Amino acid sequence: MLVDPRQVLYGRRSECSELDQQIAALRAGRSAVLVLRGDAGIGKTALLDYVASHAIDCRIVRAAGVESEMELAFGGLHQLCSPFLDRADELPEPQRDALRTAFGLSSGTPPDRFLVGLAVLSLLAAVAEEKPLLCLVDDAQWLDRASAQTIAFVARRLLAEQVGLFFGTRGTDENDLSGLRELPILGLNDRDARALLDSVTPGRVDEQVRDQIVAETHGNPLAILELPRGLTTGEIPAGFGDQDRGSLASQLEEGFLRRLESLPEMTQRLLLIAAAEPVGDVMLLWRAAEGSGIGLLAAASPAEAAGLITIGARVRFRHPLVRSAVYYRAPLTNRRKAHQALADATDPRSDPDRRAWHLAHAAVGPDEDVAAELEQSADRAQARGGIAAAAAFLARAAELTPDPDRRGARAFAAAQAKYQAGAFDTALELLDAAERSRLGELELAHSELLRGRISFASRSPSAALPLLLDAAKRLEPVDVRVAHETYRDAMYAALTAGRIESGGVEDIAEAVLITPPTPAPGRTDLLLNGVAAVVARGYSAGVPLLKQALVAFENESITPREGLGWLPLASRMAHDAWEFDSWSVLSARLVDFAREAGALSVLPSALLLRLSNRVFAGDIAGADSLAAEAMTIGAATGSRFLAQYGALVIEPWRGREAATRGAIEAVTQARALRGEGKVLTATQWAAAVLYNGLGRFEEAYAAAEKGCEHPQELGLSTWSLLELIEAAVRTDRRASATDAIQRLIELTQPSGTAWALGTLACMRAVVTDGVAAEPSYQEAIDRLDQTEVRVMRARARLLYGEWLSNRNRPVDARVQLDAAHELFNRMGAEAFAQRAGLALDGVGGRVRATRVESLPALTPQEAQIAQLAASGMTNPEIGAELFLSPHTIDWHLRTVFQKLGINSRREIRTVLPPSTTNSA
Repeated sequence: MLVDPRQVLYGRRSECSELDQQIAALRAGRSAVLVLRGDAGIGKTALLDYVASHAIDCRIVRAAGVESEMELAFGGLHQLCSPFLDRADELPEPQRDALRTAFGLSSGTPPDRFLVGLAVLSLLAAVAEEKPLLCLVDDAQWLDRASAQTIAFVARRLLAEQVGLFFGTRGTDENDLSGLRELPILGLNDRDARALLDSVTPGRVDEQVRDQIVAETHGNPLAILELPRGLTTGEIPAGFGDQDRGSLASQLEEGFLRRLESLPEMTQRLLLIAAAEPVGDVMLLWRAAEGSGIGLLAAASPAEAAGLITIGARVRFRHPLVRSAVYYRAPLTNRRKAHQALADATDPRSDPDRRAWHLAHAAVGPDEDVAAELEQSADRAQARGGIAAAAAFLARAAELTPDPDRRGARAFAAAQAKYQAGAFDTALELLDAAERSRLGELELAHSELLRGRISFASRSPSAALPLLLDAAKRLEPVDVRVAHETYRDAMYAALTAGRIESGGVEDIAEAVLITPPTPAPGRTDLLLNGVAAVVARGYSAGVPLLKQALVAFENESITPREGLGWLPLASRMAHDAWEFDSWSVLSARLVDFAREAGALSVLPSALLLRLSNRVFAGDIAGADSLAAEAMTIGAATGSRFLAQYGALVIEPWRGREAATRGAIEAVTQARALRGEGKVLTATQWAAAVLYNGLGRFEEAYAAAEKGCEHPQELGLSTWSLLELIEAAVRTDRRASATDAIQRLIELTQPSGTAWALGTLACMRAVVTDGVAAEPSYQEAIDRLDQTEVRVMRARARLLYGEWLSNRNRPVDARVQLDAAHELFNRMGAEAFAQRAGLALDGVGGRVRATRVESLPALTPQEAQIAQLAASGMTNPEIGAELFLSPHTIDWHLRTVFQKLGINSRREIRTVLPPSTTNSA
């Protein structure tokens, strides 16, 4: 297809125009990201070459995936970053250490892959400050998983940096690049295909034969260029050779093979060694060839003359299909010899992992020495954060292990690594292999636990629960600490899943209550037993234990590991035990731990716990900020359902019907939550809050009734009771309201907090007839005013004010309704504020304009950045928290200044609502 990158690309005018626009955007100061997706030989590399030749005044760096390199962690990323590693010292320390550890330049704690991604983003952004930086990544489908995830993360975080990322990739399946802007590369049309064929076919070709060639190649430029070269002069006019040679890629490989077979035997051996060595290291090829008795220069000349390979600063095949044809069509014995030659030529000190990989491919049968080297390579890969690479090393090590016991242990370790890498089917296959070995009871218990975790990650919480419960029971006699942690995870999963037919939260609770304590019982035992007692024996049995546990979690020091493991359950149970202060403290601490550790597996759920706390505190603007952060992480990780769940908590209180219905629809359709019973509870609670706020009580009752059908789910099932009580009274369903009050008494009195008893008093007042209701309303307000639960404080005043209005006491009603209106209005709870305003107008009150605690001019992300800047954080610190470059933070802040009419970050605090500056 490519005649000369500076002259012409046949049939690619529209594609080149799009590429020119992206290059222009890059020069103008914006980022550019584009995925060129198409079949093998369709011209992606030629188009990337076009970009390189036309990106004048840009710094260009190239990387390429290689199929045989896919198991070596961060290989592709290292290609991209190696020209700039001398600038790594300019990065913030956590990012610098993460990057150096990932590349094996220093030892340390295995870095979180998103922290590595942030380091790469910062590095590329810093380089681009000097001149626009253009990164071209070819054959991205063959990048190792760690590199692919990291580069895709960077691509999604680019905004105001002068960094371009252009990918060439095959295939249409979802992968790490899915969702990025794409340019499909299709076959040439017939006219351009004929023109390209004429440019490379010597002599006159019969018109009918030309048409047949164009038709059979489907406009694939490489096929048009290469297939005729592999045919004899008699085959071309005869009709383009064999009609039944399989796929176009196979035909191309066959053409390359015909050229290969015409070369000297020594040249063929050299090409096989080069095909088995993915890095393109000329000196390594030289040593391997010399060790195999091959003269490099003499053997290479015929291959270069045939247009199959170029040996310069690096060894480069004409096309990946050439490498594929050379390697995979060679006999297995010859491939093993090539790998052995490369292993012998590789320095075991400077590159032990690639040497081990070559030895593994050279092995004829079980070999403990090679397996041991692979195991060591797996340890190094895991230390760098290369989980997928570690999994591959361990899986091959298990295959090569002669001893059955050791083979089982390595297969289990490989299964764990495959699970962490997201290769769930392979992990299960390795578990099957491990269990066929002589595993001990502890290993079998851990194997069952891993099956449960795989099921949780790949299917659903409800599918995982029976496996997790069985694993916990098996672990009790052999490792009680891990058993407790497994019960904890099972309990959290069960509370998340909600109603299921078997193996649910009640079964787990009963199992926990008969589990032996850990060797040194403490707050984790209290917490787990407290949750179990609440579920199995009722609030009066469990809340005292929960209170003790929460005090200990609040007041005693806690390590990040313990915090990330136990604080999600502790925060959740603080809410269920009506301990608002504990909920506030522990949810904030959990978010801090997750942010500091870069633990993005925990941070989204931590943000949701904190977000819910802020909504109950009446800080909807602060909750919006947390939802924006959750959305940022979702965009970076490809997992958005928790951010959608956050909107489900916020929007009903805001009172906008379309937004709430949209959030309900998003959560209902989210694949990660589909089929979970808790979804019904959450969505019906949201609808009930919305409709009570709007005064549409029939709809509120219908939703609330469904929302509180399953009290064992706790949480929003409990809060659906409040919506049910009000809606039932408003629709003259007194019996339902009375039943709900009895359930609420059981859920609140054991706690005894001002939040619990104030809420109970408020709901009792709602169902009480006549003047007897007033003491309960007054009690509710007195108790709730002692708390930070502003949503309930405002709700109590609204209900009391409406009751006073109905009792024809307008003066007293105005006091309560005015206070309720102001509280709701400041929160941004529009529907409840409007309801309070209408009631206030009805008793002769005046609805005062109140400053709403939100930033309507800013997007959620801009508001979040503004709040962090107001708290005193620098641009690099904000960028590290939001996984953005400092340059992008600066760009956002300039937009914030313009929208808010200010000139500097010092002025931000003066225009922000007071409650939002410390909400996160």
